[in-house]
Amino acid sequence: GMMKEARKIVNNLLDLEAPIIAAVNGHCVGLGATIALLCDVIIASDKAKFGDPHVKMGIVAGDGGAVIWPLLVGVAKAKEMLMLGVIIDAQEAERLGLVNKVVPETELLATAIDLAKRLAEGPIYAIQWTKMAINKLIRERVNLILDASLGWEEYAFLSEDYREAV
Repeated sequence: GMMKEARKIVNNLLDLEAPIIAAVNGHCVGLGATIALLCDVIIASDKAKFGDPHVKMGIVAGDGGAVIWPLLVGVAKAKEMLMLGVIIDAQEAERLGLVNKVVPETELLATAIDLAKRLAEGPIYAIQWTKMAINKLIRERVNLILDASLGWEEYAFLSEDYREAV
């Protein structure tokens, strides 16, 4: 079901050897944020917003949010943001280390494409294997957290809070 799909999305992003660049424009929330944040470099437009409002629906931020947010912004900030379902602007996301760079909306695609070209012209194996080495850290967290958080998320769908939110 849905939880199996979420697990597959996370693992596929981590297993892909080629660098993945996210170019984020607009609202990047919930599973969308998890997908963007699991990319290797995240460029945001100045119009982008980030958050994981799962809890506002009475469900657990279980589809990968509990894995990647603490790695990027630290445990305390991740708890605050995920437990409150806070949505932040791109500038705050950059300040927290959630995204690599914020650019004007009109420059977003060109910036991402320029970065992609620079990576493509670089030493391919060194780049890929550096990515894979760093992804071992994320993989370790996936192994520790993902099954449990997805399980709790599934249970939360049965809760009164979730029914009330819907």
